Amino acid sequence: MKMNEKIIVGLMSGTSADGIDAALTRITGSGERTQIEILDFITFPYSSSLRKKVFLAMNPDRSHVQLICSLNFELGTAFADAVKAVCVHAGFDIERLNLIGSHGQTIYHMPRPEKGYDRSTLQIGEPAVIAFETRTPVVSNFRTMDMAAGGQGAPLIAYVDYLLFKQHFRTVALLNIGGIANLTVLPAGGSLADVTAFDTGPGNMVVDALVQKFYGKPYDRDGVYAASGTVNPALLREMMNDPYLTEKPPKSTGRERYGLQYAERITTAWSRLKPDDLIATATCFTAKAILKNYQKLILPRHRIEEMRVSGGGRHNPVMMKWLKEMLPDVSIQVFDQGRLNADAREAAAFAVLANETVHGQPANVPGATGAKEPLILGNYTPFIKNDGSGGICH
Repeated sequence: MKMNEKIIVGLMSGTSADGIDAALTRITGSGERTQIEILDFITFPYSSSLRKKVFLAMNPDRSHVQLICSLNFELGTAFADAVKAVCVHAGFDIERLNLIGSHGQTIYHMPRPEKGYDRSTLQIGEPAVIAFETRTPVVSNFRTMDMAAGGQGAPLIAYVDYLLFKQHFRTVALLNIGGIANLTVLPAGGSLADVTAFDTGPGNMVVDALVQKFYGKPYDRDGVYAASGTVNPALLREMMNDPYLTEKPPKSTGRERYGLQYAERITTAWSRLKPDDLIATATCFTAKAILKNYQKLILPRHRIEEMRVSGGGRHNPVMMKWLKEMLPDVSIQVFDQGRLNADAREAAAFAVLANETVHGQPANVPGATGAKEPLILGNYTPFIKNDGSGGICH
């Protein structure tokens, strides 16, 4: 292994809480000299009982401190199991692993004060459990330092997008449609200070909640329910009046705004609509929200030439069809950068962020998050390996 080379597993579980994405990576260098190779990638699914606990913990009306305390350790074990699983899948000896970068599972994200509560964010999945179970040091809790400095703690992936995907002669947008949709715009030949990134609004979250309510399935596979329904113009107008869509960056959002309560509000107020019509309208809302953010917040400064789409939403042909129709002048394609493909992108990003932490490199983008300054992100949990490595952050 080269002197500046590290084998790092990046771990990510998003707002849809389907499971844990684990990317086994080889990273050399740091900062603008970063180079990454994806050695393997898997998605380690949550058990149905664990997923239910995660959603219960996310629900402010039903969650409780004993659940969160216990779930923090239970998720730590699940994240450790994901590390072991990707190493086994790759035929890689876990003893050779240098570092783990774990995003954890967000259970609440409050980028602004609300009703007497301080702005804050909470990702759980105890890093000490991950470190002990894998015998490997862990970097975790990436969002909190940015928030301590006045930022929103999101989006963090914008820094990695800049390092790996900037182009000299072409303005590129990287769109991730997970539970929440987020957009990174990399202006042609721009610097890190020129990067624009923010959450555009809901991704699959509202659609998933409706499909679960009406059909008991986790998501709209292949967009079959949306394809069977008809978009209701009145409901769509109401949804598009959401002030978040035209709010200027920095901005981030989550399940607190577009989760189960949002879906319940729609189904109650529009109970006369057929389930498939509600699902079709919610699917269209995601695409229209992305369009509105682009028109109001990006287009006045940058014309996007190419948009690469990652996240579960790229598998929904109805959503992708509407997005392409709404943005006819933009080349929209599924994100595919060799082995750093649409599935592996976010997990690999947290491997890169962990690498930046141990190299003492600031890794937030203040222009995107709103933080007062560039900062080193993450908390380091050491574990001394048999060869004496892993004990100090360097």
